[in-house]
Amino acid sequence: MSEEPQSLRTVWQTAEDKRRQIESSWDTNSAAHQALVNAAIASYEQCLRIQDQIALFSPNESLEDIATNDLHHLLAQYRLADLVQRLSSPERKALLRRAQDSYEKFLRQLDLYDLLSSSDLKLLEQYREDPSTFSTASTSDPAARREKKILRFKQEKDLKQKLQHLQQNPAALQNDDDMHRRLQLTQIEFCVHLAFQSLESIAQELHILSRAPPPPPPGQQSVPSDFRERHKSNDGYSEKLDGPMSAGLSGPMLSKDGKPLRPFTLLNTRQTMQAGVFRPDHSLPTMTIDEYLEEEKRRGGMIEGGGAQSGIQPEVDEDDLQKADEETMKARAWDEYVENNPKGAGNTLNRG
Repeated sequence: MSEEPQSLRTVWQTAEDKRRQIESSWDTNSAAHQALVNAAIASYEQCLRIQDQIALFSPNESLEDIATNDLHHLLAQYRLADLVQRLSSPERKALLRRAQDSYEKFLRQLDLYDLLSSSDLKLLEQYREDPSTFSTASTSDPAARREKKILRFKQEKDLKQKLQHLQQNPAALQNDDDMHRRLQLTQIEFCVHLAFQSLESIAQELHILSRAPPPPPPGQQSVPSDFRERHKSNDGYSEKLDGPMSAGLSGPMLSKDGKPLRPFTLLNTRQTMQAGVFRPDHSLPTMTIDEYLEEEKRRGGMIEGGGAQSGIQPEVDEDDLQKADEETMKARAWDEYVENNPKGAGNTLNRG
């Protein structure tokens, strides 16, 4: 069993090469990338068919009966599920359930060989009870959920460091079967950790998709939810403040009738537009507080005085005859007013 057929080894290596190319790619939405994902999925499915044909794994054997060079084939279902999640299709629910099925087969096969820890067995039991609500941490206790998430993050970090340490010397792995076997088992343990995370993510995504409105029947357009969109005129004009952006920022700004198709700002020069590219999106102050107060004083927008000091009368300079005369006339006018208007003269209420 340790000497696998050349066809299985070749197909597996082809699938692994495609997977590494997919993981290093960034243009995940392109048609070429999706074609590569489909090709990798087909390669792993072919590996699974060959495994079944040659009975590479048997439920009657234990982990010690599996050769070190065959251990990596236990990851076939995991690799397949991970790639299925990367597919783009309108039938997203079907893809997610397909990935769920592959993850479950992967974990069930590892369970037969006692490769799951006690905590992983508990998670697998929770998943089997209700896959739609599966979670790696408690959903009712936020504090316990946070602690569990932190613990699993530390476990993932430790597994990554262990894998990096074992992979540092490839030449030693070829000559040391024990180290090579530990590397394969650590890789499987790491994939188990990621599989439970993916099952939790799939359950959440399926819950969101279940609450989405159903798609319209074929040949029938969806009814817009916006009242202004439903009452849009035939020429495409709408009363919405933000104009239609379907043309993109690179499209025309005005229609043939002169109506704006996208927001724009009139500038005096191209330099003004270039200078505003890296400016902040908020207005910066143009003067200090002291400068603002001085400007308000100059414009007469501030009233000075008030407080306890406002009640103190300034002393009259005795040498300033004109000022003294003004104060004298002011005092006489007040005396005449008081004499002509005695206290209580204006109060005519409650008189018999």
